[in-house]
Amino acid sequence: MKFRFAHNNFNVMDLEKSLKFYEEALGLHEARRKEAADGSFILVYLEDGESKHQLELTWLRDWENDHYDLGDDEFHLAFTTDDMEAAHKKHEEMGCICFENPKMGIYFISDPDEYWIEIIPERD
Repeated sequence: MKFRFAHNNFNVMDLEKSLKFYEEALGLHEARRKEAADGSFILVYLEDGESKHQLELTWLRDWENDHYDLGDDEFHLAFTTDDMEAAHKKHEEMGCICFENPKMGIYFISDPDEYWIEIIPERD
């Protein structure tokens, strides 16, 4: 029996704002979309064009809170990059860097819903 990663899910408050962020910050593009017939939810699957793993963004019409409780920011996704310097500069210009660990050579960005995304250099 084998298992493979398929996707991770983030619930989002403003789908269009999140789609713009993920495209600008990480180059992710919409692979597919599912909309409930009654308009109660929209699922958008994003991909990087290289791996099979996807990020599912879920928008819920009837969510009554003004944000999602994300705990202590210990849950996160991680992305590798082949150019840490350029990535850091881009994210710094976007104002989305929320934590840096220069000793480890990594940093985190925060999306519009405050999900943390780790940026790490590609390693051999």
